[in-house]
Amino acid sequence: MTTLLATAAAPTIHVPHVDYLSILPMLIMLGGALLLMLVSSLFKRIMDVRAGTVAAVVVSLAALVAALVQWDHVATHGPSVTIAGAIAYDGFDVFIQVTVSIAMLLTALVGDGYLRREGIEGPEYLVLAMVSASGAMMMGAANDLIVVFLGLEILSIALYVLAAFNHKRAESGEAALKYFVLGGFSSAVFLYGIALTYGATGTTNLVQIANYLSRNIIVHNGVLLGGLALLLVGFGFKVAAVPFHMWSPDVYEGSPSPVAGFMAAVAKAGAFAALLRIFVTSFPTVRVDWQPVVWILALLSLVLGAVVALNQRDVKRMMAYSSINHVGFILLGVEACTARGVSASLYYLFTYMFLVIGSFAVISVVAGPGDTRSQLTDYRGLAKRQPLLALAFVVLLLGQAGAPFTTGFLAKLGVIEASVSVQGYGLATVAMASAAVAAFFYLRLAATMFSPVGASGDPLDGNLPDTAPTADGTTPAATDRADGSQPVVGLQVLTDAAPSAEVEARGPVPVPPLTAVAVGTCVAFSVVFGIIPGPVIDFAHQATLLLLR
Repeated sequence: MTTLLATAAAPTIHVPHVDYLSILPMLIMLGGALLLMLVSSLFKRIMDVRAGTVAAVVVSLAALVAALVQWDHVATHGPSVTIAGAIAYDGFDVFIQVTVSIAMLLTALVGDGYLRREGIEGPEYLVLAMVSASGAMMMGAANDLIVVFLGLEILSIALYVLAAFNHKRAESGEAALKYFVLGGFSSAVFLYGIALTYGATGTTNLVQIANYLSRNIIVHNGVLLGGLALLLVGFGFKVAAVPFHMWSPDVYEGSPSPVAGFMAAVAKAGAFAALLRIFVTSFPTVRVDWQPVVWILALLSLVLGAVVALNQRDVKRMMAYSSINHVGFILLGVEACTARGVSASLYYLFTYMFLVIGSFAVISVVAGPGDTRSQLTDYRGLAKRQPLLALAFVVLLLGQAGAPFTTGFLAKLGVIEASVSVQGYGLATVAMASAAVAAFFYLRLAATMFSPVGASGDPLDGNLPDTAPTADGTTPAATDRADGSQPVVGLQVLTDAAPSAEVEARGPVPVPPLTAVAVGTCVAFSVVFGIIPGPVIDFAHQATLLLLR
């Protein structure tokens, strides 16, 4: 009797089996961040930048090696779920771990020069970046909506602080505040979408949701559709898809340049990983309900991202709208809702990561102390002062434009083919047209770098601004718009000509050695695998085949 009472009184806690290999890369990334912060706090002397960079590089490489070990395990034993079904251990997961690990490695290299130039000591920048990267990894591995939300918050909260990291610039704090307010709103919307989805299906596990919808016909599906709509709105904010993009230009402009590149690569990788896994693998049976919404988001992002970028004279704002245009392309693969579409989207995310981090590395170098030189005219004559830096930037810009023999061309071609394969001819046509429009502002920036220092007007036009002189013989200045854009006359974009003497006096800008390594790596990857695309395409294709269903 006593034994029975003791047994009844003792609570039973069921602890799931933890397969540590399935979460090893994110454990290394998050553990490395915590260890770095702990070590720095134990010493009175502030940790210098070089020590923090070395630690971040070692942690990123360790996470990358762990991800490759995961790949071998998944390829040998097949995909599975672990930790009570909360984590998906498959090729898709491993692909995201590899992408984020490389992005963190490149960001650490670029950040080294930025931190030295700005006189920022301490490991906080790298700790926040690694914490954010671990959140993106968690989103890629999540097999439960609650885990997706947890990863989303880990990713986002660290990015809010990173956006405001340069406390010497008022624009940085303003960018962080806007990002925080809209990010908090989108998180609340996303969480409400999870609640409605749970109410409609009785579970938050992605595999169980897919099984439930495949075996049951929901007659009154208003709750489910409401949940799907709110989930899409939440993801729309995180990836900056139109019309949920309003935070993106201001945040990119105000954030430190290395942070903007990290944000464009890692935040999109994590958010799109969760978006693909949730909608393509859990809600394929109701795709006729969410595909039209994704189609509209892709269309608006393609058009607005390309057209509005034409009016920007600030290079970081131009890159923000360029990023919105790239979001539209990736959404083509999501909208296709096929294995081919998933593979094309993964390939796009991986190649875009190199292009955008490399581009913002160059922007960070040219911007100088305080990130103050980001106007289009600040790039005039860069090819004469520093031909290798200008050439590297041109290659990265051409890759984003989708020029042949670059990975950007194959990425755009892949998502367009995926859309055409499901008869998405209209959206594919719009995508190709937007790529042609986007090529103009990439080429404009490239032409600016190779134009003479004393030139004025649009570098692709070669003429002076077409404005009538005033009575005293001077030409009126162009009026700025509230959104930071410049007036457009036909295809001619009026730019404020920087004083020739000032630009000439700047001379070559110093390129930190580790930043040069990062830029060189990004350029080499974009060219080599643009000519020999097989290994990366096969990697994305195999990741899709090993996607847990």
